[in-house]
Amino acid sequence: MKKRSVFNVCLSIMIIACFLVFAPASHAANTLKIGIVDCYSGPASTYTNDVRDAFNLEAEKINAGGGILGRKIEVLTRDSKFKVDIGLAAAKELIYRENVDVLMGTINSALALAISDMCKKEKVPFFATFSKSAKITGEKGHRYVFSITENTALAGKAAAVGLAQKPYKKYWIAGDDYEYGHAIADGVWDNLQKMKPDVELLGQSWWKVGEPDFTPYITAILSAKPDAVIIATGGRDCVPFLKAAKATGFNERVPFYMHTATELSTLKPLGLEAPEGVIGTSNYFFYYPETPENKEFVSDFEKAYNRKPAVGAVYGLLTAKYIFGAYEKTGAFDTEKFIDNVEGMTVDSPIGKVTMRAYDHQAMLPMFMGVTKKVAGYDFLIATDIMIIPGKDVMPSIEEIKKARNQ
Repeated sequence: MKKRSVFNVCLSIMIIACFLVFAPASHAANTLKIGIVDCYSGPASTYTNDVRDAFNLEAEKINAGGGILGRKIEVLTRDSKFKVDIGLAAAKELIYRENVDVLMGTINSALALAISDMCKKEKVPFFATFSKSAKITGEKGHRYVFSITENTALAGKAAAVGLAQKPYKKYWIAGDDYEYGHAIADGVWDNLQKMKPDVELLGQSWWKVGEPDFTPYITAILSAKPDAVIIATGGRDCVPFLKAAKATGFNERVPFYMHTATELSTLKPLGLEAPEGVIGTSNYFFYYPETPENKEFVSDFEKAYNRKPAVGAVYGLLTAKYIFGAYEKTGAFDTEKFIDNVEGMTVDSPIGKVTMRAYDHQAMLPMFMGVTKKVAGYDFLIATDIMIIPGKDVMPSIEEIKKARNQ
């Protein structure tokens, strides 16, 4: 009996082991698995939820039509909690245990770079959906990474185009002391100096991400009496900083620019208490452009989630269109051919046709610069005096990308 018991135990272990080895592959054969790693905890979630929701909405439409090449789409999400170590562990779990076909995310630039490096080694396509670091498709770019959102180089150059038309000469720079903060500040200032050589930088202030009190920094900036300020905050600190600007009257005493300051994700949480007159840039507004395509997208999103889509929703939609469109074009689940087909692909969107530049895998998005203002009919501020800056006009040149990569 003892020998038989031992035999049965060993047999059970072998069966379980075989199941663990072969089950994922069998499961993967029936589904197209997309892994999303992003921050769904705290302030950053005001941006990331829309990416996930718009992507899921498009996936549901595809599944309702039979899926992709006979496979249903399965979306697996993981919360990074805005921590690089947690997010990277989640990405590893999705690749090694869940065997995802594609990864996407995240709003944290440092995490996006870490995941991108891992995906390069594992040859898994990674779509950076909200990270703004120019390094993702610039210096650290490679075959397996794509950037859907505008990066700091694009946003910086677009901001410089707009600011160069303003009368401001003496500037102060302040922002989050991490990858994105410094990258967006450098992107704006380097381009502004080229476009308007007589500008002067009076000084800089840098605070830790999640800074609880901006008042001392605001006081120091005002004492320097700049003509304007460049605020380089990431997703986590945009809303808190605008709250502080309103509470201290900062916006009434000095003009300031902040990328994403005009976005719905930033302004809606503040309602009518957001500061007016703030200059901001964004890739999307649900009320602009007033085209049939945008109105249809807004209607579909609002029906599904009972809220207006913010800029992240366009990133989620574009990611879905590139991924699902490339697989359909490939006609098979071949990673290398899939990548070849994403390169240079042009897709329709609420903001017009958007092309994925083949060389550096950067989506060529238009930028909209506007100024925050209270407008009748809205219980939050919106962007007014909108200026359109075409994506092709602010993209770094291929030569610049080659130089950044030492090619």
